[in-house]
Amino acid sequence: MADNTKQLTDEQKTILNEFREKVSDCQLVDSSDAFLLKWLIARNYKVDLADKMLRQSLEWRRLNRVNDILETWTPPEVIEKYYSIGQCGYDKFGCPLWISAQGPIDIRGIMQSSTKKDLTRFMIYIMEKNALNMRQNPERCATQNICVVADMENLSMWQMAYRPVNDVRNEMLRIYEANYPENLRRIFIINAPKLFIVIYNMMRPFMHQVTIDKICVYGFDKEEWKAALLKDIDADQLPAHYGGTMTDPETGDPKCPHQFNMGGPVPRSYYVSNSKPVPKEGMLNLEIGSGSKKQLEFDVASISSVLRWEFMTEGGDIEFRIYHVTISEKEEIIEVVPVSRIESHLVMEEGEIICDYTGKYVVEFENGFSFFRSKKVHYHIKVNPAIC
Repeated sequence: MADNTKQLTDEQKTILNEFREKVSDCQLVDSSDAFLLKWLIARNYKVDLADKMLRQSLEWRRLNRVNDILETWTPPEVIEKYYSIGQCGYDKFGCPLWISAQGPIDIRGIMQSSTKKDLTRFMIYIMEKNALNMRQNPERCATQNICVVADMENLSMWQMAYRPVNDVRNEMLRIYEANYPENLRRIFIINAPKLFIVIYNMMRPFMHQVTIDKICVYGFDKEEWKAALLKDIDADQLPAHYGGTMTDPETGDPKCPHQFNMGGPVPRSYYVSNSKPVPKEGMLNLEIGSGSKKQLEFDVASISSVLRWEFMTEGGDIEFRIYHVTISEKEEIIEVVPVSRIESHLVMEEGEIICDYTGKYVVEFENGFSFFRSKKVHYHIKVNPAIC
């Protein structure tokens, strides 16, 4: 990997050393100068602000089990097969090149076959997979950035206006800005329809200017966007469909489906919305009125006990969280499972955590976002003691 410090001023090198010392107590997945610089650049070389941002991200990673996501989580088959994204090569700056053909994605089919949580986690999975690739190939990856080509050809209003997708897009934008700073070198958005431009302009206020400056949007002029791509990407690293020379080695397909899938209609056999969950025998239930919430308390007697849950809802989705309450001089809340809207009216939600503390754990169901509709929660939650 290139020595990024060579481009730094003496003052910036001093700040980098100060920042490294300040976060020396943190367990980092990457302690390279390039990684630490990302946080400093994102906060304009303000050490205290970069320190706060990094520590908040580490806490997010802990709560969401991001560090081991590649080993412990398997993406749903429907997303892997029908969500178009994949790495094709590298750009001229040593950045991994990722391509996504957005138009052919049957996003409604995917959302009826999985959940917003699944799709969001898949995006995190892809970013972690890319980060691992860059760490393992320092000679090939000259920088810790990526280059993206997002092809919007055949993208319809029907796809863009689908609310669950907008929810995932907004959530991923928030996650990206907070936890993957300076990850993007360039994103080329090509074949962008006019409606996409409208949506993009609506999203701009929620994006940092540094991110906006890295986004290049092109319409349907193929000669224009092909020239722009080849300026940054060697032809042998780019599929022929996008102006390069790469083709499928077996079929000669210019879109290179051996590198990334091209989406397509999701078979209805994957759909889960037509087979909604039903309460299991022995489940308890709660009625949660509109705008209200309810908590269930569980006492954990020993560290490494396992708190397991499964639940479903009638009437729509529900917000779910788990936190630990410490009893000392003053009561303190420690987030264990961060709040998330769960589509448990479509799929039975199941999960477990290993308890790092003894004492009181609180499982909370909240319906505060619903002003008119109450929800019924059917649940089974149990603490299993640690096995010595």
